[in-house]
Amino acid sequence: MARLLVVAPNWIGDALMAQPLLERLHESRAGATIDVLAPAWVAPVFRRMPQVAGVIETPFAHGALELRERWKLGRTLGALGYDEALVLPNSLKSALVPFFAGIARRIGYAGEARYGLLNVVHRRRPGREPMALHFARLAAPPGAEIRVPLPEPRIAVDAAAAEAARRKFGLHAPYAALCPGAEYGPAKRWPYFAELSRRLPLAAIALGGARDRAFGEGIRGRNLCGETTLDEAIELLGGAALVVSNDSGLMHVAAALGRPQVALFGSSSPKHTPPLSASSRVLWLALECSPCYARECPLGHFRCMRELSAEKVLAILGTDPIFASLQFAKVGSVPT
Repeated sequence: MARLLVVAPNWIGDALMAQPLLERLHESRAGATIDVLAPAWVAPVFRRMPQVAGVIETPFAHGALELRERWKLGRTLGALGYDEALVLPNSLKSALVPFFAGIARRIGYAGEARYGLLNVVHRRRPGREPMALHFARLAAPPGAEIRVPLPEPRIAVDAAAAEAARRKFGLHAPYAALCPGAEYGPAKRWPYFAELSRRLPLAAIALGGARDRAFGEGIRGRNLCGETTLDEAIELLGGAALVVSNDSGLMHVAAALGRPQVALFGSSSPKHTPPLSASSRVLWLALECSPCYARECPLGHFRCMRELSAEKVLAILGTDPIFASLQFAKVGSVPT
């Protein structure tokens, strides 16, 4: 039975977009055991994936080379007998552990002078293809086509854990989960979450990390940014009647949970990193200057988000059939 090691991306959203790759690996390497080498901040996502046998948390600081620590970890993993390693990040340092582990087949995309560290090298396709497809190509030989459509990312919540999370934070259904942060930068942060919360006909909570705390201020409801673990945030998203989010890791979590969702895009493109769920709806103005993929608006006007008004979100909530059961027909009528 083959044993595979997948070196995970460093972002929660990318981790979920890698799940179709894991499914394709199970199909092409029948009976294979897949372990994932992941940073601690994305490990909880992989632990919820049925395709993953085990998760090994890396001890490395974000962005640090830590060559000796990578060598030590590689030597430890070398004793576990992995047959293949798939390196999803593009950095040189991410390819070091499988090389130090002596894994025979080390698969990944060309980049950062990784020849030798990788010995099965894929070439990036022109343009920015969907990230899930980009990762899934690593399941096939270089240059080969991958079967589409890809399976959608799916994770689950445990009913008892979800109830415990709601009790811990004093929440009662139904509630909307608003995700106002975006780790990438200001150009991906919608500025009208507070206004939207005042016009929703149900209670709202803000979810995100500690650095998102300020973006949750002003939201009518509970600002839980920085107060939950990632596991608790996942449990709370799983119980939300509605999720509204920026293009962020939590957007992909909500999609993988199948929650009714509105995903807001500004400087990035839903053609590249869409929420992969039939229960998600995307709002994107597709201005002539977007997608620029900048962290801050390079033109200074921030039109891609500033002109994406709360009214546009309210309109889709009131008209799209996926929200019909939530009775949003009168959305926007709630007094501020």
